[in-house]
Amino acid sequence: MLRLLPRITRDCEGIHRRSFLQLGTLAGLGLSLPTLLAGRRAAANTADAGNAAAAAATKEVNCILIWTQGGTSHHDTFDPKPDAPVSVRGSYKFIDTAVPGVKFTEMVPRMAQELKRFGLLRSWNPQNAGHGVADQYMMSGHAINPSIVYPCYGSIVAHQKGFKTKMPPFIQLGGAVDHATFGGGTSGYLGAEYNPFELLANPNSTPFNVRDITPPAGVDLPRIERRRSMLGAVEALQRKLDTQPAAFDALDEHYRAALNMITAPETKQAFDIDSEDAALRDRYGRHTFGQSCLLARRLIESGVRFVTVSDGGWDHHQDLFNGLKGKLPPLDQAIPELLIDLEQRGLLATTLVVWLTDFGRTPKINSASGRDHWASAGFIVMAGAGVPGGSVLGKTDDEGGRPVDHEYFTEDVAATIYTKLGIPLDLITTTADGRPLRLNEGRVIKEWM
Repeated sequence: MLRLLPRITRDCEGIHRRSFLQLGTLAGLGLSLPTLLAGRRAAANTADAGNAAAAAATKEVNCILIWTQGGTSHHDTFDPKPDAPVSVRGSYKFIDTAVPGVKFTEMVPRMAQELKRFGLLRSWNPQNAGHGVADQYMMSGHAINPSIVYPCYGSIVAHQKGFKTKMPPFIQLGGAVDHATFGGGTSGYLGAEYNPFELLANPNSTPFNVRDITPPAGVDLPRIERRRSMLGAVEALQRKLDTQPAAFDALDEHYRAALNMITAPETKQAFDIDSEDAALRDRYGRHTFGQSCLLARRLIESGVRFVTVSDGGWDHHQDLFNGLKGKLPPLDQAIPELLIDLEQRGLLATTLVVWLTDFGRTPKINSASGRDHWASAGFIVMAGAGVPGGSVLGKTDDEGGRPVDHEYFTEDVAATIYTKLGIPLDLITTTADGRPLRLNEGRVIKEWM
């Protein structure tokens, strides 16, 4: 379906944006292709000017960020308290892991078996207990500031390193990131062109078709070329009335880049998840999360630098133990398989895999058989890019309420991510009004370097 939508809007910086062409629904996602690609040349120039030395000195490291929105319980996964009262330890049994003396709950048996493939931080202090707040804080390493929205990790990567191929440098799978409340998971002051390209289609569906990427049935490449000509004719008419012709001349280039991406062979290949071996798809799990992890690996292979895999529904204030029985098995299946798959393909050394969540949950189980928000303790999982497998850092007190050893904060997690990705912590970026801001003030988790 061709939709020509002459739409003019104005953002807070006074920049007009239009959306004319939809191949199916070209601008239907959180970030349209033309807006995303508007940053391609700028990002490439920034990367060339600011990171040439770093790129020469270090390997290109990509990242897959797993975001479980809502606050995954540390007590009922990776930091159980077998000797605590039942009001703290809950109803799950406890199992041994691949590391002697370390126990997980029975709900993550494969993570326990494969512990030597990843590092676990048990002494993370979230210093926040609010939804929305967490999406911004956890994905940027900066506490909430009412006067500014800090860019997330993926946006910094896109801004500094730019495009590697015709694929966007930063893609978000799923919609379980709160962009609206405090700008979590967005580009913040860097500008909309560095926002994630959001893919909301379910990769577990058959067939898997991606809005903005897969042309509708009956729309072949010659027909796309005809639509390109129609777009040019409409643009020519609109430009006569336009007060910013130079700006729209630039946008024309970005629309062409968007069409180039749609027609690029690597784009079709990246999203052709149906071509994967059926047995491998089964090992990841025939569910949305498992196939999203598999798609994330395919995107990294195709030149995407940063992929966020989002999964919602982790805010268990009630009926937590039954709730986790539905939520944890897909992750317990897919995350170890992702690490194995990356390693077998020679990609794990250059792919950082990080599992983040909002915060921890309360030590004591509430009257509704749930756990509430907890701002003082939680877990972080990190693997690949040189993170030593089997490293279990820190510990919490007897109730899992606060770190008592190797305490690290969200800023420190951010410092570790950026360092692994080869982005200097003293990097200075500039807001729209010219204010210089340092990237990070945290300390690297040295045990994982």
